[in-house]
Amino acid sequence: MKNLLDYTLAELENELNPKFRAKQIYEWVYKKGVSSFDEMLNLPKPMREQLGKEFYFDPLNCVKAERSSDGSIKYLFELKDGYRIESVLLPMKEEESDEDGKISRHARYTICVSSQVGCRMGCSFCLTAKGGLTRNLTPGEIVGQILWIKNHNKIPYERRVNIVYMGMGEPLDNLTNVSKAIKILMENDGLAIGSRRQTVSTSGLGSQIKKLGEMDLGVLLAISLHAVNNDLRTKLMPINKAYNIEAVMQAVREFPIDMRKRVMFEYLVIKDMNDSIKDAKKLVKLLHGIKAKVNLIYFNPHEGSEYGRPELEDMLKFQEYLRDHGVTCTIRQSKGLDISAACGQLKERSENVGS
Repeated sequence: MKNLLDYTLAELENELNPKFRAKQIYEWVYKKGVSSFDEMLNLPKPMREQLGKEFYFDPLNCVKAERSSDGSIKYLFELKDGYRIESVLLPMKEEESDEDGKISRHARYTICVSSQVGCRMGCSFCLTAKGGLTRNLTPGEIVGQILWIKNHNKIPYERRVNIVYMGMGEPLDNLTNVSKAIKILMENDGLAIGSRRQTVSTSGLGSQIKKLGEMDLGVLLAISLHAVNNDLRTKLMPINKAYNIEAVMQAVREFPIDMRKRVMFEYLVIKDMNDSIKDAKKLVKLLHGIKAKVNLIYFNPHEGSEYGRPELEDMLKFQEYLRDHGVTCTIRQSKGLDISAACGQLKERSENVGS
């Protein structure tokens, strides 16, 4: 059987006769959130029965969910072949009401999705890298994470969410399927999640950054930098041997970005390794001439890790130095510290319990 979520609207139209049925199906799946073809009542019954024999649109089975006290939820999904991946729902702003009880501000969410089962990048701070790469996710398996999370949290269709390709796997190592997922999510007759609400986070595959730029999808770019010198970055991220800091920065400078937006640089702060003012000075120099925003991230400790969580005082000093030298900088508020929050942690714990 074929995964319906793997299809763009145009591709689905080519599969069906008459073509207009594709838009109806898209509306049932993406806007109304039905769970079976039997619920698509404006389709003829014989067609519903035939579709049920040829297609499915439930590529994921949620086997575990952990809710943090801060509202974030981490999901462990099992795919049709038994492999498992993780996704995270992050509430960014809470819903607010006025004195009359009317909603004055809707809740805002970000969904972090996986792009691969495992990962071949080998980053030393990441649990996902331990087992290497098993396989790429299909476009529909990527789209399915967002659809499932929206449906099960009753996030209304018209309530847009932000998508970050930042879960398990390296998105640009699966560029063909990730780029197609981006297009499917952008379909106006589907979830209609615009390109500027989608951010591709990469460990720095220079050639693939260039290819993504040439696709001109309009997505935002986030670079997992994490170090300001090649020796440390290679220790943290072996991919730096192939694409060192200079190569990554060159690719970033050539990437087409909306003039109203900035390139995000993710900087994982690790105690006594990259958290000094000396590192901050080098980072300012490195970003010179780039419309950048730096997101400082606390290292999220996990069992067996050799790295430590930085002190708040050092994080604030680092941030202050960047801001004083003209670099937009935020400190990511740590979410999910009371659950298996680090990438691969929920999967790792579940497998250890089952073994």
